[in-house]
Amino acid sequence: MIMFRIIMKAALRQISNANYLKSNSHIKVKLTPTQSALKLASELLSSSEAHRRQELGEALLDELSDCAGIDVVELVVSDQNQAHRRSGTRIVMKKYGSYRPSSRTINISNRTAARGQILAPKSFLDTLLHEWLHHYDTHKLRINSIHSKGFYDRLSDLKDKLQIPKNRVSRG
Repeated sequence: MIMFRIIMKAALRQISNANYLKSNSHIKVKLTPTQSALKLASELLSSSEAHRRQELGEALLDELSDCAGIDVVELVVSDQNQAHRRSGTRIVMKKYGSYRPSSRTINISNRTAARGQILAPKSFLDTLLHEWLHHYDTHKLRINSIHSKGFYDRLSDLKDKLQIPKNRVSRG
């Protein structure tokens, strides 16, 4: 029984490592966004209401999925605060969004964790693209989508293709 466990752990490590290597071997998303996708991404950067983000987000996800040649994904934009955990008075974890491969659903909260303020447009769009990339990895690349260097390279490539402005860092 002990030998079986050792063999299984080694096999799982090998599978996990292969998935990680495969994820890192793909640094670009294989799609060319349509003019409609560019326009939708731009419009999301000036939206704030949950129902408008739902409408624009669904349309953008449909465009991206069509461009990538994969099934569409459902979007649910909640007007609730982000799920979060506290340690004392400090927020130690907050969840911007999630992707459920089994139901092909992306969930995003439209309000910040603590104050319940409307999520900044750039944060909303970044979260939407991040979660869609998990869908892309699962259905286009056929890998277990993980937060590897390759994942973040693909995310950066997708944002570049959609002409999303880079984050501005104030120095000072």
